[in-house]
Amino acid sequence: MDSFGNLMREELERHGYSLRAACRAMVRDPGFPSRVMNGKEPPSRALAEDLDQLLGTEKFTTTLQRQAAPKTASASDDAVSAIELARLATLSEVGSDTLDLLEQSFNDMAISYQSVRPVQLLTQVRGHLEYVGRLLQKRTTLREHRSLLHLAAWNSLLAATLNVDLRNADAASAQLRTAVSLANEAGTPVIAAWSLETEAWQALTLGHYPRALDLAQRAQEAAPTGSSALVQATAQEGRAWARLGRVDETRKAIRRVEALATQDPSQPRHHFCYDPAKQLSYAATALAWAGDATAERAAREVIAAYPIEPNPERWPRRLTTANLDLALALAKRGKLDESAGFVGQVLESGKVVPSTRWRVEEVINRLEPLPESSELREMLDGS
Repeated sequence: MDSFGNLMREELERHGYSLRAACRAMVRDPGFPSRVMNGKEPPSRALAEDLDQLLGTEKFTTTLQRQAAPKTASASDDAVSAIELARLATLSEVGSDTLDLLEQSFNDMAISYQSVRPVQLLTQVRGHLEYVGRLLQKRTTLREHRSLLHLAAWNSLLAATLNVDLRNADAASAQLRTAVSLANEAGTPVIAAWSLETEAWQALTLGHYPRALDLAQRAQEAAPTGSSALVQATAQEGRAWARLGRVDETRKAIRRVEALATQDPSQPRHHFCYDPAKQLSYAATALAWAGDATAERAAREVIAAYPIEPNPERWPRRLTTANLDLALALAKRGKLDESAGFVGQVLESGKVVPSTRWRVEEVINRLEPLPESSELREMLDGS
């Protein structure tokens, strides 16, 4: 991966291209190529072919082929191997112990969503999906089969969420359809609501705000009473209203979320469990988008709820989001210097995912009068 990135840097410089200019010529967003060049993500064949075509070489596809190597063991492989060993020890085709371990593994992955990079977590989820798929081919009881379908549906939903974060739209859509199909077979209707909510978030990230509103409202209709899916979908409705500039509707949705989120204060910080702390985080985002004067206070409350951690790279994603909300709220109030400081910390955190890069750009655009805005933009391009 590093040799590919070094080759990119050398060849672009040799041909007189900056990364941004090369991406314009290839009709590409600079985010992924920048991460490849800096060794943060592996290159794709499509990128290699685009670079070769732009520069009139075959160096990039050749380098990519040369770097292809036998798959090495990952954390996901280790986890699946441990579960398989436990299954074999029971002398059972599947068994309740295996199902319990798989469920715990899924919960661990959903909890780590806040801190693990999407591309890394997606590798783990894929490993579990493959393993559950193999177990579905074994002889099982009806209860075991249904439990495996239930687990496959949840893992597919988490994989779809991660692909939304990575802006892999086709993969996300296919996994959402799979999740709903498996959930219907397993008798898990709440996943249909979560799938609609995930689509609503994807529509928000793409700027399709009326569609996001419609999907969020449909998700609420599909969600069981009292479920986390109902709370999350209501929160997405509030964010959609905010992007549409409807401040009153935004506030109404926030109040509804506040009432719903207090129903079960014991929920863990699991991506598919709506804990009360999430309510304030979502409210801060919606209020910042809507330009509400209370957004700054809400964002600061979210930040204050976390222990002081001077190294942004150790921040959970929710803390990074709160700092971005605060930056936007400050920028809208004309506090550009203070806003720029928070944007810098957000970029240093390394928690900006492809689906939220536009949010950082939105704030940087408001900071154009500042000399440091160009530096922040370069940081974003290199993230």
